[in-house]
Amino acid sequence: MSTATADFSLQGTGRRSHHPIFAVFAVLLGPFIVGFHSRMFGIGLVDLRGAFGLSVDESSWINTLSTAPQILVAPCVAWLAATYGVRRVTVVPALIYAGVSLIIPFERSLDVLAVLHIIHGTLLGIFVPATLMIIFRNLPPKWWISAIAVYAFRSAFTLNSGTALLDFYVQHIGWEYLYWQDVMLAPLMAVFAILGAPHERVNQDFVRRADWGGMLLLGCGMAMLFVGVDQGNRLDWLESSFVVSCLVGGGVLLIAFLINESQVEYPWAHVSAVGARNVVLLLLIACLYLLTSQSNGALIPNYLTNIVALRPEQIGATLVIWCCVPLILMTPVAVWALHRIDGRWVLLIGLCCFAIAALLGTGLTSQWSGNDFRTIAVLQGAGHILTFLPIITMTVASGDPKQAAALAAYIQVVRLLGSEVANALMTTFLRKREQVHSFLTGLNVERGSETATSALAALTHKYQAFGQAAAQMRGLTSLTQRVQAQANVLSYIDGFWLTFYAALFGLALLAFVKRPAHGPLTPKDVA
Repeated sequence: MSTATADFSLQGTGRRSHHPIFAVFAVLLGPFIVGFHSRMFGIGLVDLRGAFGLSVDESSWINTLSTAPQILVAPCVAWLAATYGVRRVTVVPALIYAGVSLIIPFERSLDVLAVLHIIHGTLLGIFVPATLMIIFRNLPPKWWISAIAVYAFRSAFTLNSGTALLDFYVQHIGWEYLYWQDVMLAPLMAVFAILGAPHERVNQDFVRRADWGGMLLLGCGMAMLFVGVDQGNRLDWLESSFVVSCLVGGGVLLIAFLINESQVEYPWAHVSAVGARNVVLLLLIACLYLLTSQSNGALIPNYLTNIVALRPEQIGATLVIWCCVPLILMTPVAVWALHRIDGRWVLLIGLCCFAIAALLGTGLTSQWSGNDFRTIAVLQGAGHILTFLPIITMTVASGDPKQAAALAAYIQVVRLLGSEVANALMTTFLRKREQVHSFLTGLNVERGSETATSALAALTHKYQAFGQAAAQMRGLTSLTQRVQAQANVLSYIDGFWLTFYAALFGLALLAFVKRPAHGPLTPKDVA
């Protein structure tokens, strides 16, 4: 069976543009647009719900409809860019995206909002894979690791600075700028892509041998799985026939995709692209990284919001200072290290940072506030770049250049679906553990344990001025609230344990990863 695949030009940059620096700017802007919008949209749903006049369920669906289309198109973007050229794939979608971003804040009809967000999410799914293509097809190999570092950096940076930026928009210039910031940035990215990417002819050979069925099956299957996972926690997973239908339907489409790839003459993303041991192990480690990084993306901000009741600007300041600053400082260090030492050592240090941070988080108490997370946040900031960057570089270095487009497709699946699964798993885990701890702690109150009786008596005495009956009612209510708060704290401790074990499992898998062969992403003198 012969295979037509797109080439990332790993053997050299034979099609350089006259202004490759603009390609770097496009690399900077594209992922940052995606990262900031995705983060701010996720945490700004409460503000958007009020602005658009949506119910909780309606806003949840808007969130799903704006995100699921990304995974529908993202896997095939690398192939499209290699076939039709980076300019054709990037420039027009960026301009349409800017136009849609402009009009969304003016719309109030739920149906129209849903359609606009589907279009918005579909276009958003193009930018990250397309910018990776710009790196490999336009920059000299010596700059590849530095450019990939920008791509890896933006994920953690937008994750931790998005809260502060959203608060600035809401408090000072208007929630509309959650969308309108892209009205300015997307056209700028298009200009940079025009200046930085070379003119390329359509690869007619790729077009003739295109596996459109495979692209459609994988995209639709992953999108259905994404919708099922995204709505699963809200609809209680298997208790919802809709969630079950999405998960089963997505699974059936994926099976059909695998059958299609084994039968067509020129498969687009044959599973052999991720058949190498190193690639499989690194993609599994990437999934575990997405889970262990929930200690930073979900546990800290959610704890500070739900338990400590901090305002967004207070949470944003904590994350920017204690996570983003170490991230900025460690990014050039990680690039320097990957040019000189085995990437496995860098990845080892990154996973250890997350493991130590999670272990420190298990000491959580109800008295912790933002400053108590400083050491944890510093370790997480360093851990992000020291983990994500070597995963990407070693995965690409370990793959077959002739199957680069297929590998890129699976990388995008892990990036989008893996992130959603990790987030849904953590959300469900916290909810279930809170219910368990609330039940177990409440049993002591119901059984009248000595500690519970003493606490209830003290609280009742505190409210004696309201009369005996009112004091007992207020005391019981206050005790119930404290039990609920303690159950929440215990669930977050369990969450940190979960991320700790995820980091340990990643370290165990790393022991079986071999050093990639020498190439542009693996220095020759690596020890």
